Amino acid sequence: MIRMTINGLIALLLASTSLTTFAADDPGPTPRMADGKPDLSGIWWTGGDLGSSSYGSTTNRGAGLQYNLYTDLYTDAAKARAATMSDKDDPTLLCKPTAFGTLSVRLFDVGALGQIISTPDMIVFLQETFHGYQLIPTDGRPHRDYLPPSYRGDAVGHWEGDTFVVETKNFTDDTWIFAEGGVSFHSDQLRVVERYNRQDANTMIIDATLYDEEVLTEPFVVPTKTLVQAPFDQLLPLICSGIETQVLMDNAQGGN
Repeated sequence: MIRMTINGLIALLLASTSLTTFAADDPGPTPRMADGKPDLSGIWWTGGDLGSSSYGSTTNRGAGLQYNLYTDLYTDAAKARAATMSDKDDPTLLCKPTAFGTLSVRLFDVGALGQIISTPDMIVFLQETFHGYQLIPTDGRPHRDYLPPSYRGDAVGHWEGDTFVVETKNFTDDTWIFAEGGVSFHSDQLRVVERYNRQDANTMIIDATLYDEEVLTEPFVVPTKTLVQAPFDQLLPLICSGIETQVLMDNAQGGN
């Protein structure tokens, strides 16, 4: 099957930093903002560059969960539709982001790391792929239901103790949950709830649940993810114009 090489391109960019792993023997306490809430700021990844020995070493793969993939919970109609699709239908070939994330981390989108910038009233998520970002207000304002649907949805956050909770909805229905040939369409009724818990200066625990009554038989509970701080403080942007993936797009039109 044809597979996108977006993550491969990211690996080359990250390799240019000559940094492959990061570990802190004494990470220190969770930093806090002026209002006393945990400061989630930093660049977060799974422990190393793509292909390194530490890559993915901190990611927990849903031990004890009955379902490990969003598509495991498709309705019969959704399964039938999915059977008619393949790599050639992957929206990321056209530089569209995912609705969730290739590595099941929404912060990453199609990439392998993401940056968070925290303020008392607004949390900002930045992706290195597709010029991606999400502004998440935490001042009590409601969802902007007057806005048209978007690729990444409309997000609103609040704090439950030291846990940052994000609800995102109002998606378009022309993106996938994953990418790189992983058929995973959703409807415009998709709703995502995430919980971010910074354990210490170096560790973030993320839990998420995806709701979509149009295509799922029940909500999908994403396997818990554990992320650590990357050893640099700026993202390296990966530009996607469609030109970079033209060969893949042409080949994918054959279906296999």
